[in-house]
Amino acid sequence: MTDPIIAVLAFDGISPFHLSVPCVVFGTDRTKLGLPRFDFRVCALDDGPIHTDAGLTIAVPHGLSAFDAADIIIIPSWKDLDAPLPTSLLEALSRAHRRGALIVGLCLGTFAIAAAGLLAGRRAATHWSSTDRLQALHPDIEVDADVLYVDDGDIVTSAGVAAGLDCCLHIVRARYGAEVALRLARHIVLSPHRQGGQAQFIERPLAKTPATDRFTQALDTVRATLGETHSLDRVAEAAGLTRRTFTRRFQKSIGTSFGEWLAGQRIEFAQRLLEATEKSMDMVAFEAGFGSATSLRQHFAARLRTSPAQYRREFSRRTGEQAMSALSH
Repeated sequence: MTDPIIAVLAFDGISPFHLSVPCVVFGTDRTKLGLPRFDFRVCALDDGPIHTDAGLTIAVPHGLSAFDAADIIIIPSWKDLDAPLPTSLLEALSRAHRRGALIVGLCLGTFAIAAAGLLAGRRAATHWSSTDRLQALHPDIEVDADVLYVDDGDIVTSAGVAAGLDCCLHIVRARYGAEVALRLARHIVLSPHRQGGQAQFIERPLAKTPATDRFTQALDTVRATLGETHSLDRVAEAAGLTRRTFTRRFQKSIGTSFGEWLAGQRIEFAQRLLEATEKSMDMVAFEAGFGSATSLRQHFAARLRTSPAQYRREFSRRTGEQAMSALSH
C-alpha cells in the first residue's frame, strides 16, 4: 500500500503559523520512531512562489492537481471570507469530496469549505471571533461557537491555531489509534488529546501556587489510577479545595466538567488497551474504570459511535495494512 497523501493549501497572505500546524503533525518523517509515514504535499492555487503575511516567500511545489490524489485535504486558514471561492479551488474541493477524501478546515479554513457548499446542513467549528460571521454568511450551517473541533465524518473543522493541532492529532488518533497519537503528541510536546467538545476558552493559571500544584497532582493521581473510583468530593479534597471551588477551577482550567473529563480519560485508556493487548472486554472495562463490559460498550457507543469489539477489529485491520505498507518500502 502507498503512504496516505496529505494535501495542504497555501495561498498569498497566509500566516506561516497557520501553515505550520499541519506541517508539524503530518509533514515530518518520523518512521524511525515507529510513527506513520505520510506523503505530505503543500499546494498552491497558482504557479510560482507565495508571499506570507510575515514577509516570507515560500516556493510551493504542488498545484491543485494534488487534490485529485489526496486522501486528506487540509485548508489551514483562508482570506477574503466574504468573497466567492476561486473556481479552480471550488471544483478541486468538490471533486475530492465526491470521491471520498477527508476534507479538513482549520480555523478560518472552515470558510473556504463552507463557500464550496460542502457544509450545508452540517455542524462546524471555526475561530470563536468569526463564528457569527460564518453563521451570517452560511445560515444553513450549524455553527458551534464553543468547541475545539467538529468531526462530521468526511469533513472535520476546528477552532483557532491550538485547536488545529488538537484536530490534526484527532485525525491521527482516529486513523492510527490512541497509542500512535500519544507517541506523536509526546514527540512534538503537545497535550496527548483534548476532546473536540472541550471549550475554546480555557482560563489557565498564570503562576504556580501550592493550591494549583495540589490541583495538578490530584488530576495526575486520577490519570494513574483510572481503574479506581474517583468521586468529585474525594478528588476535590485531594486538591485541597472545596467541591464548589474545585468544580469552578476545573471548568476554567480544563474547559469541561470533571465527570466529562474522567469519562474521556477512561475511554482513551480503554482504546490503548484494546489496541495494545488481547485482554478481554471485561478486563479492559475493569482496568479503565468502567466496571463492566456493558458500561464500556455504552460509553464507546455514545462517544465514538462504535463498539469496543469493532474498534479492536478496525484497529487490527489498520495496523495490518500499515505493516504491509512498511514492508513495501
